[in-house]
Amino acid sequence: MSLGLIAVRTPKMSLGGDRVMTFKSRLLMTAALAAGYAACSAPALAQDETERPGQAAGNNTIVVTAQFREQSLQSTPLAITAISSEMLDARSQTSVAEIAGQAPSVTLKPQGTAFGPALGASIRGVGQFDFNPGFEPGVGLYVDDVYYATLTGSILDLLDLERVEVLRGPQGTLAGKNSIGGAIKLYSRQPKGDGSGFASVTYGSRNRLDFRGAYDLGIAENVAFRVSAVSKVQDGYVDRIDYGCAFPDSGIPALTTTEEGCVVDRNGQVNYQAVRGQLRIEATPDIEINISGDYTTDNRNSPAGVLTVADYQGAGFIDPYGSGAKYDSRFICGKFCNYAGFQSPAQAGPLGPLSPNGYEQSVSRDEVDLEAYGFAATIDWKLADNLALKSITAYRAYEAFFGNDDDYSPLAHSLGRSNIDFWSFSQELRLSGTLANGLLDYTVGGFYQDQKSVYLTFQDLRYAAPGFPPFIGTDTLPADTKAVFAQLTLNPTERLTLLAGIRYTEESKNTTYMRNRPDGTPHPLLGSLNDVTGSYSGDQVDYRLSAQYQITDEVMAYAQVSTGFKGGGVSPRPFAAAQVIDFAPETLDSYEIGLKSDLFDRIVRLNLTGFYMRYDDIQLNLLECPDISPALPRPCPITRNVGAANISGFEAEVFIRPGGGFQLDGALSHIDFDFRESAKARLASVGIPLSDTTPYNPDWKWSLGAQYEAALGNGSTLTPRIDASYQSDIYSRSPNTPSSKISAYTLVNARLSYFHAPGDWELALEVSNLLDKYYYVTSFDLLGAGGGIVAAQPGRPREWAVSLRKNF
Repeated sequence: MSLGLIAVRTPKMSLGGDRVMTFKSRLLMTAALAAGYAACSAPALAQDETERPGQAAGNNTIVVTAQFREQSLQSTPLAITAISSEMLDARSQTSVAEIAGQAPSVTLKPQGTAFGPALGASIRGVGQFDFNPGFEPGVGLYVDDVYYATLTGSILDLLDLERVEVLRGPQGTLAGKNSIGGAIKLYSRQPKGDGSGFASVTYGSRNRLDFRGAYDLGIAENVAFRVSAVSKVQDGYVDRIDYGCAFPDSGIPALTTTEEGCVVDRNGQVNYQAVRGQLRIEATPDIEINISGDYTTDNRNSPAGVLTVADYQGAGFIDPYGSGAKYDSRFICGKFCNYAGFQSPAQAGPLGPLSPNGYEQSVSRDEVDLEAYGFAATIDWKLADNLALKSITAYRAYEAFFGNDDDYSPLAHSLGRSNIDFWSFSQELRLSGTLANGLLDYTVGGFYQDQKSVYLTFQDLRYAAPGFPPFIGTDTLPADTKAVFAQLTLNPTERLTLLAGIRYTEESKNTTYMRNRPDGTPHPLLGSLNDVTGSYSGDQVDYRLSAQYQITDEVMAYAQVSTGFKGGGVSPRPFAAAQVIDFAPETLDSYEIGLKSDLFDRIVRLNLTGFYMRYDDIQLNLLECPDISPALPRPCPITRNVGAANISGFEAEVFIRPGGGFQLDGALSHIDFDFRESAKARLASVGIPLSDTTPYNPDWKWSLGAQYEAALGNGSTLTPRIDASYQSDIYSRSPNTPSSKISAYTLVNARLSYFHAPGDWELALEVSNLLDKYYYVTSFDLLGAGGGIVAAQPGRPREWAVSLRKNF
């Protein structure tokens, strides 16, 4: 699973910091802790004789660990979508963003050019889609119980997984901070030392070429190692055209070199590699140590992007060529093309090109470079027959670079490039046990995370105002989180279970700003921000109360109240000191009922959930700040707590296996989002109607899947499968405007696989977007900031691929 982020780079803006020393000290601490535990003795949660989490037994049982103990999916009182590795393969899903198609109430969107290699995520209308490290995620992302703290670097490959657990609703007690909407947990296959593994190759549309593999080997008695790797490359699907070449009479010069047809490049490439190694040591019968390391690169050109609205009415100096061209519909290229130039030539004002009202040459790169790595040590120590200790120590780091030409034109409208340098260290301890012959189960623990990001950005925003020169901004953000938690489960009868959980969290962060000219001198308009520090700190108590009753052996009902929060902070994109304003955490109180059932001799699995949530202190990222007195000119990005809302809805998941090789699965969700009347005045002060909803929140989602496994003899099979998924209209920003609307769409995928049992190999043909639907994944709307721009990221057109996999 790709875990991480960043990639190769040509010379970039340098980033200062203490990451190397910090990394060494954290790594030594991790190694020392692992060695110290290994030197001790007592029982380990040996699972070789039992069903491991994620495995499906003969009766279709799926084991999950959402409550920090192994339970079947159907006996866990949470709304969970559990996806096995076999189902991921059957749906041809290789990226974490793809699992949202079949997960009710879940939205996962790889971001467009302006936001770099980041994953926007929300569950039940609660989440985050802005990559800026000053914002906290609203959906927790975990890999082998290690928390990923930022949206950047979270577009993970689903390499060599055992299962995926999607937890819907606030997970404030066990997952903690920033799992206010829910949590997505990826679990990799653990080493067994049995010599097993696989190798696969995929070839498809636009020179797609994927390699995947894993190998499991025994090093010594009770010591096993597993290595997994993936490489994915594919050409892009949106042509970046040289406008001056295509229109030689426009007065806009051609770029120096182009391919035939004036195509400079094709955006939407894939160039992703990752490797993960895992070492499993059964130090004693009671101690198991798992040490892992991973490395990922994602080195490609910019995400696919097209211009959908071009109507700039401002007075900025955006035509450095003197062509007389206005920024209007002439630069709207079409469905799968754009005119992005990724450069803004020098342009003189009355005092010359380097004066406050003139511009030097600005050049960005049509590139995304992402490189990430991490280490983790997990120790399971069985202290007694009914008492176990788990320690999870992790260090993660990444560096990300991305360039952006937001106007998708050859004009000098808006251009940028960004670096993010990030590291985090985390430590979690859990003590779990059972008392009174199973009457009471408990888990108590603590969590600590220390992290730092340095966000370095160059921006040439000539549209903003005449005489607004380029600037380099440096935002340094150290932060830490501390938490303690407890969960008690009472089993008064064989059928009734009562649960209570609580978590206390403290968080703090500081943001220090610098705004300079490219030559290092203070920016004439923004320099007053230099060395200004905004601070935020707070604490939060979350709780969970739950009751579940096993009505029959096949039907369970539950009801629960749970809470969660998303961390606060300081508005991260100030253009003036008046914007250095902190914002409070979001909080969520959720009331949920659910029914989990296996019916008709387990032929039908039907899980139903209904929920009502009170969503308070909602954080929205705005492009204008009219409520600041005196009002600041545009652009004025700011984050505000805009009030409260009620969210209600329902979810249904069904799985039908009638026999004879047939299998059907489906999901349906509906979300009703309503700002409360009490928020009307606050919303009006920042220009948001009471009828609005949060960004990327579809009212309706559904999915249907069907497959038939035909037996061919010798254990071989031929399996056709088809999947369809639907998402209703969404809006990409607040306020919800017609220009920020992304229309509903339905996608259909198909796969035909042949498994040859004697040789243990599989050949598969897959087609994604079978009906070749044209749709948008995300959009970037700068109309509210005076930019006159709306750009969108089109989804991939119809693609085919052929895969060959050999197991051993």
